[in-house]
Amino acid sequence: MEKATFGGGCFWCIESVFKMLDGVDEVVSGYAGGSVDNPSYRQVCSGTTGHAEVVQVHYNETVVSYEELLDVFFEVHNPETEDREGPDIGSQYRSIILYHNKDQKEMAEQKIQQLEEDKYDRIVTELSELQDFYKAEDKHQDFFEKNPSSGYCQVQIPPKQSKVKKKFEDKL
Repeated sequence: MEKATFGGGCFWCIESVFKMLDGVDEVVSGYAGGSVDNPSYRQVCSGTTGHAEVVQVHYNETVVSYEELLDVFFEVHNPETEDREGPDIGSQYRSIILYHNKDQKEMAEQKIQQLEEDKYDRIVTELSELQDFYKAEDKHQDFFEKNPSSGYCQVQIPPKQSKVKKKFEDKL
């Protein structure tokens, strides 16, 4: 299994869409990109740790490619809005790709360049090498599956899932 790490707003939302894809074995919600070891949800939400809410996607590259994961990532959040996704505001909700190797970095750079030429005026997605990934508390794992009637989830997640179903139906 390969790994990819993305942040694009609340990890509950991003987790739910990546879990839909064939070839994705596991999606783990967590924190990365900051300066505090093993931060808690409360610490990350304070905006003082430098961490973003992210997901680590474990995938089979013979079924779903990193490029396809990038396509899904950019489809389900707004990469032009700094430190915000929908109602979630703060650096912990920033758009970020944390690459695991040189190939992922190059593919992400190419995707950003292509999207700026074709679709977006200016992408603010941070591109950084993954240093440390800290798994979020158990209550944040599989959150939508465990809390499908949550008001936040009902408003935020189904539209993202619909985009994936419509645009990537051959990957579900």
